[in-house]
Amino acid sequence: MSIIKRNGSQYPTFPALFDDLFSRELFNWGNNNFSSTSTTVPSVNIKETPENYEVEVAAPGMEKQDFNIQLDNNLLTIASVKTQQQEKNEENYTRKEFSYQSFQRSFELPKNVVDEDKINARYENGLLRLTIPKREEAKQKAPRMIEIA
Repeated sequence: MSIIKRNGSQYPTFPALFDDLFSRELFNWGNNNFSSTSTTVPSVNIKETPENYEVEVAAPGMEKQDFNIQLDNNLLTIASVKTQQQEKNEENYTRKEFSYQSFQRSFELPKNVVDEDKINARYENGLLRLTIPKREEAKQKAPRMIEIA
């Protein structure tokens, strides 16, 4: 929703209010799976364990070759492009349909924490899962008792 300041007070503009109202799901006002271009972006879950980071990307209908995962310094980028074309020629008509899907999500990983050579990715049942192991020196150590001399 856009806020415009007029004569010292703030009011939402009328068109912006309707844009905001109709661009959201009816019962999920917190949903932010839409980019600024009104295209959908897959939901992502990120979980940190003592051993690694786990990233889950909800991308049903894709295949593993549709994804491009890249790590550049500390920037992890998950992207996908999928195109489909179908053409049907009949006696009196030709029907040609096509679709195009793409997205890109980037995440900055903590410096000097990730073991870059051991990152693992797999895709099954509409879910892309990445396991990003931590370096041994970055893993949280168990508390230890210190004796007093």
